[in-house]
Amino acid sequence: MTSPRSRPGRARPAQDRTAQDRTSQDRAARDDRPRQDAPQDGAGRARFVHANPARALSVRVLVSVMAGDSFAAHALDDALSHADLPPRDAGLCTHLVYGTLRYAPLLEAALAPLLRGETPLKARALLLCATFEKLVLGTPPHAVVNEYVTLARTGFGPPALVNAVLRRVEAPDGLNPDLTLPGWLAGQYREAFGAQSSAVIADLLQPQPLWLRLTPAGQDSLLDEGSRLVAGEGTEAAFGDVARVELNRPLRATEAYEQGWAQPINPASMACVLALGDVDGHAVLDLAGGAGIKAAMLSAAGANVTSVDRVPGKHRAARNNMKRLGLNANFITADLTQAPDLTPGDRVLLDAPCTGSGTLRSHPEIKLRLTPQAVQDAALLQAQMLDTAAGLTAPGGVLVYSVCSVTQAEGPQAVQGFLTRHPEFTPEALPDLLVPAVPSGDGALTLPLGGVDGFFIARLRKRAD
Repeated sequence: MTSPRSRPGRARPAQDRTAQDRTSQDRAARDDRPRQDAPQDGAGRARFVHANPARALSVRVLVSVMAGDSFAAHALDDALSHADLPPRDAGLCTHLVYGTLRYAPLLEAALAPLLRGETPLKARALLLCATFEKLVLGTPPHAVVNEYVTLARTGFGPPALVNAVLRRVEAPDGLNPDLTLPGWLAGQYREAFGAQSSAVIADLLQPQPLWLRLTPAGQDSLLDEGSRLVAGEGTEAAFGDVARVELNRPLRATEAYEQGWAQPINPASMACVLALGDVDGHAVLDLAGGAGIKAAMLSAAGANVTSVDRVPGKHRAARNNMKRLGLNANFITADLTQAPDLTPGDRVLLDAPCTGSGTLRSHPEIKLRLTPQAVQDAALLQAQMLDTAAGLTAPGGVLVYSVCSVTQAEGPQAVQGFLTRHPEFTPEALPDLLVPAVPSGDGALTLPLGGVDGFFIARLRKRAD
């Protein structure tokens, strides 16, 4: 589990907008005005250059994301909500933003031989987006050059440079999916998934599907409204009661969502809850609970849940969602790097802050920001929180540790270090997680194929007194 406060590279929810994000979007929007060196008519007046609105918005969003001002989901939702684009243009904008981010390292490699020195951010974003269209989408080269040179004239970069680069850019080593990750991160994926790593890395380039935990009434309601359950390549339509869904309207406009019959959650995230086993009637501590999605799933399974996080605003969102779902939980604000004054639970879930490296399909901007140092920083935080979780697990109780990351330092190595420091704990076999998984140290990694995220999950039993 990740959050903007402590989880390097992880995307914030789209609704979590800040004034800073809006300011950067507004500032970028002003770049559509003609530059002083824009083409002029015979009277010396600047002619307004009409850039394609979907492409212009895509590049503005990419500028914001690449500058670190915002995360892709939020920046795109915010931009589209103010742009009033037709559905087709909005779809193109979404595809260009996410596609460019998913392929960014490969696109950077393609552009590198054609650029000298440091390229200004706006020009770099434009060239990446254009190169994605040319090399990946297969848009005719003359159309790419024409569209993006026109866009460059609105203030995004030197038109002559854009023209020259886009005419010459070619794909490095074809379109090898391994090149869409930084080399060190591709190495982490290969270490985690072995022979399946190439398929996993290629799958990260696909659009992320919508997963919903549905009650029977929710499933019937969505089907009645014209939505459908779908099966992806090599992926079932549903894992337990978490289904892959294609909606014919926004989720919040569905009866299933309004009535509390549907909750967005990735099957791998649900697997963390299932790792606790039967929780009916048990006191469960949901540590680093964030927006309370797993707390809601635990409550639905009959647990007496206390969710702990250090950000009060997340509790407000969690309470509102619990009310929508007709569920209950206790929410406590505490810093889990220190021992809070809480009664130990016989079931404890620590879905710890992490790098989010297992969620690149839905949050591709992570690969642009994540560094090996960020992994080490996350591992230090996780070790502190695991030590706290040890004290909050009742004798004889179960502690489940999970992270939405595939790195060794945050997963198997974190558990190995924990067991060395806390010999009162022993690893246990995981119950059926309902998703494909591979062994990883004293735990397992969910296999990130078909839109399932990559989570490391371990189940640890505390010795009874």
